[in-house]
Formats: sequence, C-alpha cells, structure tokens
Amino acid sequence: MAQTLTHDDPSFVQTETHYDVELHEVVKVFNGEPAVRGISLKIRQGEFFSILGPSGCGKTTTLRLIAGFDEPTSGNVLIRGQAMDTVPPYRRPVNTVFQSYALFSHMTVRDNVAFGLRIRRCSKAETQNRVAEVLQLVKMEEFARRYPNQLSGGQQQRVALARALVNRPAVVLLDEPLGALDLKLRKEMQVELSTLQRELGVTFVMVTHDQEEALSLSNRIAVMNNGRVEQIGTPNEIYEHPRTPFVADFIGDTNLLQGCVETAEGSTLQILTDSGMRVSVPPTEGWDGAIGRALVLSIRPEKVHIGAQKMSTDENCYEGRVSTIMYLGTHVQYVVDLMSGDRITVLEPNRQGHLFAPNDTVCVSWKTQDCLALANETADE
Repeated sequence: MAQTLTHDDPSFVQTETHYDVELHEVVKVFNGEPAVRGISLKIRQGEFFSILGPSGCGKTTTLRLIAGFDEPTSGNVLIRGQAMDTVPPYRRPVNTVFQSYALFSHMTVRDNVAFGLRIRRCSKAETQNRVAEVLQLVKMEEFARRYPNQLSGGQQQRVALARALVNRPAVVLLDEPLGALDLKLRKEMQVELSTLQRELGVTFVMVTHDQEEALSLSNRIAVMNNGRVEQIGTPNEIYEHPRTPFVADFIGDTNLLQGCVETAEGSTLQILTDSGMRVSVPPTEGWDGAIGRALVLSIRPEKVHIGAQKMSTDENCYEGRVSTIMYLGTHVQYVVDLMSGDRITVLEPNRQGHLFAPNDTVCVSWKTQDCLALANETADE
C-alpha cells in the first residue's frame, strides 16, 4: 500500500496546519506591469488543486511564486504553515513537473530519477531503494536503463513525475503536465495521474488552460483572469454555479445574453434583454432588488431544449430557425437564430430520433432554474 510522501529535508519542520499551501494577498509586478494582482487562496493537504485560466492570466507566475522561482512583489507564500519569504527553491518542500519534462538526455531513466537524491548526498543504498520504489509507482521499472529519446511522450511524463516524487515533497507542482501529449494519450494519463495522486495522498497543484482536464482531475479549481482569481470551487460549483460571466464563458460552453431587470415577482426576475426578449430567471446572488440593474444571463447548451413546438414545462420559449448542425456522435449540436436576432447553441443527446435540418423552424426553450443571472462586470465598473 502506497504511503503519503513527506518532505525529508532536515531543515524543514512540519507544523500542525490544515493547509499545505497558502497565498495571502500576493502581488507580482514585472517591469511595472502586474502579472498577479492580490491573490489569496488556501490549498488543503492531500488535495488535487488546479489553477485554470487563459494564456497570460497569471497562472504560471502563481505556480512559480509557490516554487520560489519568482519572488512576490508583496504578500506572503506559506507552505505547511511556514513562510517561504527567504527560502530558496531548492530548500522548499516542493518539486515541479514541467510541460517539457526537462529530462537529461544523456542520463538513463534511473539516473534521471536519482539525480535529486545524489545532489542531496543520499547514500547509495537509500538512493537505489527510493528510485526503485518510485519507478514501481509510475510503472516504469522495466525502462530504468533506457534513455529519454527511447521513450514515448507518456513514458517521459511518468519519468518526470517519478523524479519529482522521489524527493518526497509536501507538494508537487505541475505546469501543463499533459500539454505535450496527443489527445488519446492525454486522456489515459489523466486517469493515471488522478489515480496516482489519490494513492499517494500528496498535494498536487496543477496549472492548465484545459477546462476539461481541470474539471476531471481536480478536487477544487481556481479560475484566474487578468491576474486575479475570479472563483474557487469544486468542479461542480464552478460549472453549475459560476459567479461571473467570464467563468461561465470560460468553463465549458454557454449562451450569454445581456439585459436589465424589468420586474421582480417572488422568486423570479423578468429580464428584458438588449434584443427585446423577456426571460424568466431566479434572482442573482446578492441581488439588491434594484429594477433596471444590468445583468448577464448564462444558459448552458445542454439545458436548452429544441423541438417543433413549445415544451409545456419550460417557462422560456422562443421561435427561431436552425442555422448550423454538428453531428457529434453521442450528441447533436444545433445553432439556432432566434427571431429576436440572438443566436442560441443547443446540445441534444443523440437518441436516434428525428434530426432537424438547416432552415427548419423550431422552438428553443429552457426552465427558469436552468438560467443564471450574473452581475454585468462591464456595467459595474
């Protein structure tokens, strides 16, 4: 049975704390331009935590701040309750797996994995035992004598992970670890990475721009945009209950409509969209009751129904014409141009039934509870 790995540097004393990584109001400025703008987050022990966002949002800089490759302009980074302000990267209880893997081409798999232990002057016997243990964990024992150029991309990824784990870090940092793999292998490695992390119980912090990867692997996700954390939550919370239009749009697909509150009756708001549609939605979180407040509506494509006539159970129903059809095998995606001028994407399960054709007149509809009303960030600025 695999044991939880812990950092074995004698200078590192673990304190009693619930968190392996803490960032408190961390700011990083490069040449006068802020890359990270006051980030605060806490990562629990044994958690698979992902930092997700588009290119240039500050996620890799955040990882480098945890690793110690960059120093905060202001704010604090703590690992297992200890401030890392004056601790250099090689003394921190973390190890990083890079997208490029950064393996030494002139060294065998065994020597690559043993490199860090030799730098630490571990005994030959201990080095051999720990290398053998970690190669077995990542299922690479039989490749120990091979060189990196004799391995597949997935095998190189396993070696890079083994090299990080052999030092028994408190935290493993993963910088786009599967980005260099093809789609099929990436899916396979996602399963292996998730299984390995659960078996080891070690904290993983992964940076990725791949929404599906973050949703499938993570216990929690921090979504970053423009140097800030927009939302932290479980995959379900991030997808089903995004707090901002950016998060709703970035995580998966969604339909966004802009409008204002026209009326409020009980537990339902009536929104008049910019195109003149009236849409029933539940009140947005923190709504102050102000009529006329600008909101952005988010409706996931899989929550939208399409039919030749109105669904009797749906409160929001609109007529339109089919513009585009994409047959996806398990699902069919329709793009419908509404009479209002809006465009709605619909994702329907493929039940081997009737498929609509381009220019067919249809009704699209959705339930009130399946529509989210989010604060209009532009209007609030």
